Amino acid sequence: MLIRGMITIMRIDTLPQKNMQAQGPRRREWLHLHSPEHLQQCTVLMTRALQLRVPAASRSTLVLGAGACTELPLTDLVRASEEVVLADLDLAAMQRGRDELTSSTLRKRIRFVQCDITGGVSSNLASLIRRQNWQRLVSQGSQAIFDALALCLEECRVPDPPEIDTLHSGDFGLVVSSLVLSQLFSYPLLDALDHVQAVAPSLLGEQERHRRYQEASQAFRIRIINAHLHFLRSLLDMGGIIVLLSDIRGFVFNVHGTDHDATHRRSLPLVPRIFPELVRDTFVVVEEAQWEWLTDLPEKERPGRGYEVAGYILSDSTSASL
Repeated sequence: MLIRGMITIMRIDTLPQKNMQAQGPRRREWLHLHSPEHLQQCTVLMTRALQLRVPAASRSTLVLGAGACTELPLTDLVRASEEVVLADLDLAAMQRGRDELTSSTLRKRIRFVQCDITGGVSSNLASLIRRQNWQRLVSQGSQAIFDALALCLEECRVPDPPEIDTLHSGDFGLVVSSLVLSQLFSYPLLDALDHVQAVAPSLLGEQERHRRYQEASQAFRIRIINAHLHFLRSLLDMGGIIVLLSDIRGFVFNVHGTDHDATHRRSLPLVPRIFPELVRDTFVVVEEAQWEWLTDLPEKERPGRGYEVAGYILSDSTSASL
């Protein structure tokens, strides 16, 4: 949470500005050049899911975290659907994605839902943080500060599943979660650390030393993941299919060409180790794949960055025969 005077700005508030550079046709061209496998894998899983959707299932498709549709085979999704619903906080990005379609007939099949797909977790956490007496906590030292943050995470309400007024239970034959899952918990967690930087900048980085905060952070991640998985399941029509794409690990590297060389890069886990178990506890895994993609190449003093991705095609237990 970025603090400017008396105004608190959450990370999700800055998404539209960041997405202007990180999404859209230029980014897609960059990915075609530097990470073609990423686009190929996303397309393969989504088109395969369309084939697996049973004929009796709803012909409506939902994409959560759609953004500017950078990784989506949007034309294929729209042609195979009576309606494609794009859900994201960034309305302008979704509009840019739709406007890439050359056919007015296809564009008319797209509906936008502007929403926070966590159901307001960042706002809930920000409200709890604001209630703390940070002046007193700073005077008591780092243990008090990180214990207070841990308490905020423990008490933060996480709707499970979230309720979005315009997204109704069982409405969709295909539900896609498009590389958004890790953001759902990382943004509010970064908000919490932004607050530490604002009230006690010398303590930023010390969170690794505080066991209660680390345990609360991990439990918070798991709650967010489970709520999102339950949300996907609740939206699915009988015989429908889910495509779950999630970054599971980030990495940085200093020399172009060493991005796949474990000895020349540093990795950072993004999801808990039990993530695959959480997925299997909720769904039947029909197909799965893993791959890597790059988001930045190294430049001068700035390292390159990339992510390892897990991609799943999922059904609920009533569709286990697929």
